[in-house]
Amino acid sequence: MKIDMKRAAAHLALGLTAVTLVACTPTVRLQVDPIQIYAKLDADVRVRLDRELEQLLQENPNLF
Repeated sequence: MKIDMKRAAAHLALGLTAVTLVACTPTVRLQVDPIQIYAKLDADVRVRLDRELEQLLQENPNLF
């Protein structure tokens, strides 16, 4: 069996090129940092809650 050296070298080069391309595929990673949200109560919200609490206490005097 006679081996053609040029053909064998071409096959070897093609194989090495394919392995190299597969090994060098880029990896994409997505990382999302946690988002911190700081909320501040508005004075208007506090006044409404105070009024609702006063009304609740007036309707139910034995609540506490």
